[in-house]
Amino acid sequence: MRTLLVFLISILLHLPTFPQGSYQFAVLKYNGGGDWYGNPTSVPNLVKYCNQQLGMDINPEVAIVEVGSPDLFTYPFVHMTGHGNVVFSQQEAENLRTFLTGGGFLHISDNYGMDQFIRPMMKRVFPELEFLELPFAHGIYHQKFNFAQGLPKIHEHDDKPARGFGLFWEGKLVCFYDVECDLGDGWEDPDVHGDSEASRTKALQMGANIVRFAFSGVEN
Repeated sequence: MRTLLVFLISILLHLPTFPQGSYQFAVLKYNGGGDWYGNPTSVPNLVKYCNQQLGMDINPEVAIVEVGSPDLFTYPFVHMTGHGNVVFSQQEAENLRTFLTGGGFLHISDNYGMDQFIRPMMKRVFPELEFLELPFAHGIYHQKFNFAQGLPKIHEHDDKPARGFGLFWEGKLVCFYDVECDLGDGWEDPDVHGDSEASRTKALQMGANIVRFAFSGVEN
């Protein structure tokens, strides 16, 4: 809880630099049979990249946290991925809502096949909200790295463009969702998917933008 409070204070004060050694990221564990554990090397690689490129000092050990656990509030930045089914109980949905409305940030990366399941579950978390597609001018695409055309396309599936959606609570982006992109795949070790170094770099740069946006609380 102390970590989240420090995070909230930094947002309120719009601090220009990141506190050092304060944060640990987590992967969200959920029920329903979907592979929440997919892409095991992706978030550790993103943490390493953020430490190098953003001057952060995030704990290199990435935690696993269940949706309904009180431990969720220990981690200001939580990543969620998978290919299949997702189920949130009412208690889990309420816990996640409290986390997000209290200053936490959730990044969801559809590893292909997750979209039809995650949307109704996030509707359970925020019945009053809809996922809104972010325009290319949104600040999340223009942090340290500039993505004038929005999300980079990492993997092809249905020959559709990569799209970024957000949930806004009281005007603040609390959840960023990448679809038809496979951003998390691009963070994995080079030998996992055989992606080019250029593709992996773009994925990591976009990931760093998401982290910087989540931690700074400002668009530029």
